[in-house]
Amino acid sequence: MKTVFEDYIKGSEFIIKESIPETVFTPEDFSEEQILMKDSVKEFVDREIIAERKRFENKDYEYTKEVMQKAGKLGFLGVGVPEEYGGMGMPFTSTMLVCEYISGANGSFSTAFGAHTGIGTMPIVLYGNEEQKSRYVPKLASGEWFGSYCLTEPDAGSDANSGKTFAKLTDDKKNYLITGQKIWISNAGFANLFIVFARIEDDKNITAFIVPVDLNNGIALGEEEEKLGIKASSTRQVFFNETKVPVQNILGKRGEGFKIAINALNVGRIKLAAATIEGQRHVTTLAVQYANQRVQFKSPISSFGAIQSKIAQMTTYCFATESATYRAASDIENKIEDLKNKGGSPQNSELKGFEDFAVECSILKVAGSDNGQNCADHGIQIFGGMGYSCDSPMEMAWRDSRIARIYEGTNEINKMLSIAMLLKKASKGEIDLITRSSEVLNQIKKNTNHFEFNQSQESALAQEQHLIKNLKNVFLILINLSFQKYGTKLEYQQQILMNMADILIDIYLAESVYLRVSKNLKSLTDSEKNIQKCLVKLYTYESCQRAISSFKEVAINITKDNEHKNMLEIVNSLLSYKYNPDVVELRRTIAKNVIQNNKYPF
Repeated sequence: MKTVFEDYIKGSEFIIKESIPETVFTPEDFSEEQILMKDSVKEFVDREIIAERKRFENKDYEYTKEVMQKAGKLGFLGVGVPEEYGGMGMPFTSTMLVCEYISGANGSFSTAFGAHTGIGTMPIVLYGNEEQKSRYVPKLASGEWFGSYCLTEPDAGSDANSGKTFAKLTDDKKNYLITGQKIWISNAGFANLFIVFARIEDDKNITAFIVPVDLNNGIALGEEEEKLGIKASSTRQVFFNETKVPVQNILGKRGEGFKIAINALNVGRIKLAAATIEGQRHVTTLAVQYANQRVQFKSPISSFGAIQSKIAQMTTYCFATESATYRAASDIENKIEDLKNKGGSPQNSELKGFEDFAVECSILKVAGSDNGQNCADHGIQIFGGMGYSCDSPMEMAWRDSRIARIYEGTNEINKMLSIAMLLKKASKGEIDLITRSSEVLNQIKKNTNHFEFNQSQESALAQEQHLIKNLKNVFLILINLSFQKYGTKLEYQQQILMNMADILIDIYLAESVYLRVSKNLKSLTDSEKNIQKCLVKLYTYESCQRAISSFKEVAINITKDNEHKNMLEIVNSLLSYKYNPDVVELRRTIAKNVIQNNKYPF
């Protein structure tokens, strides 16, 4: 029997298939209940976070803890936790919505919230047995306890499985004694529970343990780290010296720690993307309000083309981040529900749902953090000298956003992971990537005209739809040629993988913007239609230009003899326009709409 979910794209399939706009979730689809929740979160943020900016900047760790406790009492820490364990049991899109709006005003609180609700709680929800979930999750969901995730070590950062922390079984076989050092541990200063990763004997893979914090049980904390940003986020080293942990506190199975760490990070990565969205909106709004008020040469600086270009860029990339993030969140939600409908347990369904969309999670982590950082950078530039001052909100936004490109796996690691996971799916037969890429390459070599745009300009966004298809074809050509040369050793060609990932990220975001706008065109006014079509056209245009540049950088390396010249001509042809867009006017139109609204308007 066919289910409704069979009409939806599976994880990673976006690269070889097209989504139907009507099947894609967009922010315009939020229910009344979700909108009320969003408004409740925004009210909380205005009162407890924005109004107390100086306390966060002055490293008031106790205040961070206090606000976390208040968030717990309001239910914000347990939105995605099942009701039987003290949570609200709401769908994943609701979890993302709360994460987005509670994270947008302050990086310190965003980090504390994300570390607790994501990697501090979800590993137990996803991998814990019934006794572990019943004992610990209700306390974490209510804010009675706070969680912390102890993975990183001095010699084990991106290579998480190389950690030296070890666990030794006691003679009576009732406890493990954990010894080792963890660094950069968020929430360490006020956590009640650690998820600790350690190696048992000579196991190939690490094991995860649930460790209640007891400073009399061989646990010592380092001093609070002095950091560039997220000043009031507690970040400490944690030292374990024969810390006694009952054998029943192993999380999952022995040797599953690396798997747990990776899957927990999938959740953390997509939630981090959500956490950047409201921050981008907030910065864009502050920047345009300042630009409207700041007068130079007898005119508000918002009237200047250079400023309008920045405003257009900030707006377009925020819109793209939001569109792609909620598209993926809903896809994950649908996958989980589909698995449940087919008889899967809630726990296994969630695990497999996130695992299926691991590529998208990595894509969004990179896109969200890069776009958030760039938005803050443009914001400082619009503010000029005032933007560099600690009295303005821009320098804090810039400092706080910088960490997002590092934690949850650096952006470089996530770029390479996105390609590695895609190739792994192909090797397992889960996505027909190599066959499809060979077909595209052979078709293009025979007849490039087959891929030319031949529709009339009158069809709304038809040219953009065509170019997004060809962006996928360019990616497929690149991955095929690279695989032909390097085979299984491709995973070691990091520069090529990075270029591939850049194109892959642009494909997902460009398509997400196109799908969102296409779906919602009927419900928009003529003015709104024009603005949103400009967003699609600008992001698609810039994606095509970046793809040409990325392909050009590696073309000589991956082609034989002088074939690179021919391949460059093919790529330029695939991404060429029949009707060239007026890019200057696109940016001007987008910016003027934001300027007139005096805020981010979407």
